[in-house]
Amino acid sequence: QVQLVESGGDLVQTGGSLRLSCVASGSGFSYYDMGWFRQGPGKQRELVAKVSVTGETYIEDSVKGRIAISRDNLKNTVYLQMTSLSTEDTAVYVCNAHHPLTRRDYWGQGTQVTVSS
Repeated sequence: QVQLVESGGDLVQTGGSLRLSCVASGSGFSYYDMGWFRQGPGKQRELVAKVSVTGETYIEDSVKGRIAISRDNLKNTVYLQMTSLSTEDTAVYVCNAHHPLTRRDYWGQGTQVTVSS
């Protein structure tokens, strides 16, 4: 069982930056692929970025160059660094833990990011 708690969401102006954090409790954090998803107003949930158990990262093309994902297995934490934010980035950002063998998924409650123009 994995519990995920996100933090770092805020109201920022266009062009600003934020770093989101997701802390996992429970066992075996290092065995999970970790990802960040987002759901904007009236939109479906979409993948933003993910980092595998081996540290390999994937960034969606729509945010590539502005967003980075990283993990710290000693702190059971995954980060999402976002820069050059636009109103299009306004969304609830949700952390995901995916076990590559069991294919079990865990989700956090999300953290709100609002970008004002």
